[in-house]
Amino acid sequence: MKVILKETIDSLGIIGSEVSVADGYARNYLLPQSKAVKATPQNRHRMEQERAKFEVQIAKERKVAEEMAKRLEGVTCTIAAKVSEEDRLYGSVTLRDIIEALDAQDIAVEKRMVMLREPIKALGTYKIPIRVYTEVEPEITVEIVPG
Repeated sequence: MKVILKETIDSLGIIGSEVSVADGYARNYLLPQSKAVKATPQNRHRMEQERAKFEVQIAKERKVAEEMAKRLEGVTCTIAAKVSEEDRLYGSVTLRDIIEALDAQDIAVEKRMVMLREPIKALGTYKIPIRVYTEVEPEITVEIVPG
């Protein structure tokens, strides 16, 4: 089913864009929660009329995202982890650990924003991208040290 987004949804697109989604996703989630409307000629025309308002909202969202990206750029988190005698980690460092380390520095990020492909299982320094907005992904440095 084709729908027009009424708000930005990370996995689908930005506000005002026309996307194809599964019928059930549209009927059961997007339409009832007013996150999208069906892509009919009338709705397309209405969205074209509201395009200027959407452009302003997109600009605001992008500006806020870029400010947060500047704040995140160059941030270093040091996480102390238990290690064995061979300097191997007991367990691993996960999203939760990174988010808690950022919270300790008064930087609030959501779980979905941290682009950690797999848990970290060794000591060292890692560059982790943080997706703040579409195409805005600053990198933070995560240092895993023996604790």
